[in-house]
Amino acid sequence: MPKVNVLNQTGEVVGDLELAPELFDVDVNEHAVYTVVKNLLANKRQGTQSAKTRAEVRGGGRKPYRQKGTGRARAGSRTQPNWRGGGMVFAVKPRSYRYTTPKKIRRLALKSVLTSKVREQELIVLDALSIDAFSTKKASEILKAVKANKKAYVVLSEANEQVIRSFRNIPTVETVDVNSINVYDLMRYDSLIMTQDAVKKAEEVFQ
Repeated sequence: MPKVNVLNQTGEVVGDLELAPELFDVDVNEHAVYTVVKNLLANKRQGTQSAKTRAEVRGGGRKPYRQKGTGRARAGSRTQPNWRGGGMVFAVKPRSYRYTTPKKIRRLALKSVLTSKVREQELIVLDALSIDAFSTKKASEILKAVKANKKAYVVLSEANEQVIRSFRNIPTVETVDVNSINVYDLMRYDSLIMTQDAVKKAEEVFQ
């Protein structure tokens, strides 16, 4: 059963916490992680790209020049794809790239990434995280005190407006509640900072 130190906001060790092996100590499945990240990125796509076919581009009503006698290749329209300004063959059109991945695969990927964070010592557990007033300076001091990397993913047990707004001005930090974590964001950030309550809630929700 993996165990991590619990820190306070000043970076002092105030205890330790045993993590649920079902969530933080599983066999890492890289393919499941790849599958879920690919799915998340596909779902983020706007799908608004669009190009014109030869039927949609301007012009092309008249034959550019006569069929024979010019020495050039025959051409019936200025809109044909091999001409500059012509239409596109199999032109892309707006469409949705959204699809779903089975829930078991999504859970396996999440467990795999959380396990990797623990094994690579990128998980930082705090006894609590609270800021009295909106203060980016205070948020930066907390990150420095707990020796978090520049890119940090802060996970709370529930949304806390003061904490979220204090960290929001730091471009390399994202703050979410435990129900909103996803595999792609966990992988993008070097440090994972969770409160004790967030760890317990994650163990209840995702096991």
